[in-house]
Amino acid sequence: MQAEPVLHISGLTITAVDSGHRASPKLVDSVSLSVCPGEMLGIVGESGSGKSITASAVLGLLPNGLTITAGDIFLNGVNLQHLSHKERRRVRGRQIGYVFQNYQESFTPFRKIGKQLVETVQAHEHLTSAKARSIALDYLERVNLPAERVFTSYPCQLSGGQLQRAALASALMLKPSLIIADEPTTALDVLTGKQVLDLLAELQQQTNCAVLLISHDLAHVLKRTHHIAVMYAGRLIEAAPTGHMRSAARHPYTQMLLHSRPALSDDEPPERLGVVAGEPGMLPQHGCPFAPRCPHRFALCDQTPELKSEAHAVACHLPLIERRDDDAAVARDQPYLQVVHQ
Repeated sequence: MQAEPVLHISGLTITAVDSGHRASPKLVDSVSLSVCPGEMLGIVGESGSGKSITASAVLGLLPNGLTITAGDIFLNGVNLQHLSHKERRRVRGRQIGYVFQNYQESFTPFRKIGKQLVETVQAHEHLTSAKARSIALDYLERVNLPAERVFTSYPCQLSGGQLQRAALASALMLKPSLIIADEPTTALDVLTGKQVLDLLAELQQQTNCAVLLISHDLAHVLKRTHHIAVMYAGRLIEAAPTGHMRSAARHPYTQMLLHSRPALSDDEPPERLGVVAGEPGMLPQHGCPFAPRCPHRFALCDQTPELKSEAHAVACHLPLIERRDDDAAVARDQPYLQVVHQ
């Protein structure tokens, strides 16, 4: 029996509103997804696909001018849309830990790391400074940092990898049920980024928290997540268990993303890398958002495809047409199969 999701997003729609309170085209359109305890869900897509905006909505940190116009966000069964600003602040940090893509924004530059960590603990827990200090040091050690030295250091005295590890310690030390990691390796070199993601996966297994990993790097997501959701132009276009997505992606965009990544291991033969031709699209009023770049486009693509709630969901007319053709072929062959088996 599957556990209840820690995070459940239902029909989330986010729109930019101008100074005259007139709504512009949707930036995120009808996105639904869930992540359960102990699971890591990866959200992938190009820049501008709506990944980070979706995460900001969960945190209650949408930029000025953006607003949720439809949908609900549930955390442990509680609708976050019904909470006050004060209540949302309590949720952030205590129930949702988050790691920014720019590690330099995780800490105030002119204050020591330890003091900031202690204040974070005391903002959510009624603990003495000594107890809060003990918790901060413990989690700095858990992320493989020299705890005492980092505790007494200013952010400028640490490397990028050390700062991102300290940010991960800050996100985990209140034992949240959900961690949101938004492009946590963007500003890091390849080796340091890999170490941070490996550490995130290890700590997630230890704490059984749910993790929402947002990334444009499909290779990282394929290696570490349990499920993958693919976004394009503000819409969720495919969602499936990671293994199934790797071996049987059904949306043309996802297939092109898979062919544009380098091999993950020596077991995969090297191939010439593919590319996704054309420019990233804006969310259209009607039709498939990927249609202008899709090599398989046909007349039905002018109609908006529906993302059905299935174990492997895809918002594309082509797989549905292929499935109907397969069903029709089976129906045509059925009389002959009956003769053979008689």
